[in-house]
Amino acid sequence: MKRKCLLILTILVLAIFLSGCSGGIVTPSTDEAKIESVIEEYFVAINNQNWSKTKSYCVYGSERYYATCELEDMINLLNQYYNIVTITFSVNIYNVYIYGNYALADINVDIWYVYYYSSEVDSTSTTYSLKKVGNVWKLL
Repeated sequence: MKRKCLLILTILVLAIFLSGCSGGIVTPSTDEAKIESVIEEYFVAINNQNWSKTKSYCVYGSERYYATCELEDMINLLNQYYNIVTITFSVNIYNVYIYGNYALADINVDIWYVYYYSSEVDSTSTTYSLKKVGNVWKLL
């Protein structure tokens, strides 16, 4: 009986130890990694047309917030006329500069809009501004 209890206890301790290993969700540890993650997740949310999530990556009332609202309106308008609109952003972040609670990120963005029998492709290089709100970076 003691041997069974010892075996069960050993298995439980081992299970608790292994559950703490890096098999779970990986969270960025540096501010630069957090900034890159916010920008990437912002564009993933746009690709999924999850507008409330997209806007959650922005400081409310900021330039990026209103640009996101305008993009949402444009996609919704296209959806009214063409029924299905696919938007795909591909982003490459190549520089991140951090100044205390503010940061700048230089990015290249490729954009594909597909609707009805048409498609548009655009590429641009731009700089995104970010602000640290609490412990979270948000787009300005």
